[in-house]
Amino acid sequence: MRSPTELSSWLAARGGAAHSSQLKAAGFTTHAIRVAVQQGAAERVRRSWLVTRGCAPELRRAAEVGGRLTCVSAAAHAQLWTPTHEHIHLAVPSTSSRHDTEGVRLHWTRGPAPVGARDLVDPLPNVLAHIARCQPMADALCVWESAIRRRAIAPGMLAAIRWSGEAARALAAVASDLSDSGVETRFVLLARSLGVGVRQQVWIDGHPVDALIGDRLVVQLDGFAHHQGRDRRRDLAADARLVLLGYTVLRFDYYQVLFQPEQVTGILSTAIAQGRHR
Repeated sequence: MRSPTELSSWLAARGGAAHSSQLKAAGFTTHAIRVAVQQGAAERVRRSWLVTRGCAPELRRAAEVGGRLTCVSAAAHAQLWTPTHEHIHLAVPSTSSRHDTEGVRLHWTRGPAPVGARDLVDPLPNVLAHIARCQPMADALCVWESAIRRRAIAPGMLAAIRWSGEAARALAAVASDLSDSGVETRFVLLARSLGVGVRQQVWIDGHPVDALIGDRLVVQLDGFAHHQGRDRRRDLAADARLVLLGYTVLRFDYYQVLFQPEQVTGILSTAIAQGRHR
């Protein structure tokens, strides 16, 4: 008989949760599963699901509810950029009922990709489809482009999927791999809201700039991690070189773009009104 330690290790290698049928398919007998539960090597949740002590809380909750991790929760689980969110987002079958919804946001609609009966995490196309329905356009685009940047999916693959929702189709049409971060994606959306065209990752003076508006207005964007020391000095030196080459350089940080968008668009509008993009 395979030991409780082996069972616990097998579960841990698969994220810390599995259905009993998957354990049996891997060679663990009903008796071995029962012994592992009795000895504390695994815990049984929702009848046939077993989890380890180290199982991620969101996966445990999915097993308890009988659903799949989806939307921003699945995106965060995959280490994509996600907006701040409190609830665990779970996809559940349209016919299911009697859910404990404390701390959970349920998604009842189906995504474009088929799913396995024992899957605890939605496939990426379904995750992105739920995000398109659930989140504001700006946040959704940031997540979609994060998936592209991390090479979880290619823009061409997104465009080829038969999306059922208008929001998802719109996102697939504009999502690209040009932004280095969610902050850049947000800035491009802010500029577009003014009717301003933006070219991203344009090489000037031997280095790519985050955004170029017109011929002469450069926008540089600092991400969540504050630049200090050598990186900060390098950025300032690059800005100075651009100014000496005749460019106007605007630099915004993540807080301004995410939480002070009116300030960013106000500065950008004034710079364009002054003709600094020409």
